[in-house]
Amino acid sequence: MKPAPFDYVRPDSLAEAAGLCQQYGPEGRVLAGGQSLMAMLNMRLTTPSVLIDVSGLSEANYVHSDTQHVAIGCATRQAELMRWDHLGAQLPLLKQALPWVGHVQTRSRGTVCGSIAHADPSSELPLCLALLEGEVVIAHGTSKRSVSGRSLFTGLLQTACGEGELITEVRFPRLPAEAKTAFKEMAIRHGDFAIIAVGVISKPDRLSIAVGGATDRPEVRHWPPLAGGDLDDALNELAWSLDCTSDLHAPASYRRHLIRTLGKQTVLEAAA
Repeated sequence: MKPAPFDYVRPDSLAEAAGLCQQYGPEGRVLAGGQSLMAMLNMRLTTPSVLIDVSGLSEANYVHSDTQHVAIGCATRQAELMRWDHLGAQLPLLKQALPWVGHVQTRSRGTVCGSIAHADPSSELPLCLALLEGEVVIAHGTSKRSVSGRSLFTGLLQTACGEGELITEVRFPRLPAEAKTAFKEMAIRHGDFAIIAVGVISKPDRLSIAVGGATDRPEVRHWPPLAGGDLDDALNELAWSLDCTSDLHAPASYRRHLIRTLGKQTVLEAAA
């Protein structure tokens, strides 16, 4: 299939892009990397009247860090973040997760903010944002607001962004030196959508785990440090507490099994 007719606008600034989003409201869609949007256009799952292309905005293509956060602009591609020299030191969880995001071809075009805005429950970057308790900056015309990663995802391919709003930046918190991370996922092929993805942050006083692919959004739990049978019991309780989905890739029972087994492997890897 081919997309329905639409107009194409390439703004010269981020402020102009935010204004266009406000102007067109639900009739406009933002084009950044296009790795999800173009497929949806071709299948006519979405039929906007105008595409607002932010991919060429140099002011929105950056990775900035301070003592608290790493901020990433809405035109920054996933491959560019992977090549960032300080990724392993400042965002170890993302260094572990990014190789699982699609394939090298899609990462060369797909953006970090675009993946988060798309809010696919099997995607790795939304899981990382929720687990790290990060936030996004959302522009509505000339005004801006921040939304936490836990509050951003509201359902399948749905976020807290309102009509005419634009995610301009995502902020991932930097972890303390004593924190350890790990990431694993199971997919039919490497680079395909995850059947189950698991991220873990292990601190001396808290164990945090996030699961993607089980429900319509990333699920995060915080526990005290656990090991042995206590860890098995907690993972089993987590698996049964989630309303896991069944689809053509896997039944809910297999997803629960992966939460228990893959979850334990990821926790042990982080602890090691």
